[in-house]
Amino acid sequence: MKVILITGASSGIGASTALECAARGMGVILTWHRHPQAAEQVVRQIEKAGGQAVAVQLDVSRSETFPAFRAQLEALLPRIWHRSDFDVLINNAGFGLFNPIETVTESEFDSLFNVHLKGPFFLTQTLLPLLAGGGHIVNVTSATTRVATAGVAPYAAFKGGLEVLTRYMAKEFGPRRIRANSISPGAIRTGLGGGLNDEFEALLASQTALGRVGEPEDVAKAIAGLISDDSRWINAQSIEVAGGYHI
Repeated sequence: MKVILITGASSGIGASTALECAARGMGVILTWHRHPQAAEQVVRQIEKAGGQAVAVQLDVSRSETFPAFRAQLEALLPRIWHRSDFDVLINNAGFGLFNPIETVTESEFDSLFNVHLKGPFFLTQTLLPLLAGGGHIVNVTSATTRVATAGVAPYAAFKGGLEVLTRYMAKEFGPRRIRANSISPGAIRTGLGGGLNDEFEALLASQTALGRVGEPEDVAKAIAGLISDDSRWINAQSIEVAGGYHI
């Protein structure tokens, strides 16, 4: 059984990806930060459908906690899946902030940096010894790296950095046959940044070729397909999942 680890999977894209991958026969380790009940609900849904999943707390903004998190994985992998490694790391955890550049505080800037770039960098570094040869890393970025949207400059800048980091991961981890790709969602119906109201949703839909905003399941299916063996020759790519946003 392929075992995957998804950060920030108590809701939104992460939760949908956990459910989609479990439905395809994968074991799922999902992390949560502030909402243990939501994470456990995802686990219960997976188990009710006959899958295997476990939820573990992780604050991606605190890299000093990563060694302890790795130790947790080293204990639970043999206990649940009878193995010492896992196959796929999905760096998904994130949050949104909508402020123009002139009002962003240094604290807000640092928070976004820690979660969206520093966190994925050092979490990947910490967990690399547990990632199986021939495995896969998926970094969830954003279509805001391509289309400038007022009010999200730091978020988009760090997601852009994560796209660049993805290519370097593919280069440096290639000798272990570990693939690295990024998935770049467009406008998705999640709670990120406060969610969508009707007016904003209508605007985003009008800017998308397929005429609607995306659902978390749209991104989840793309991720599940990317980590499957059918996509084994896709590497070092940024794949936008946005329905034709601003084309």
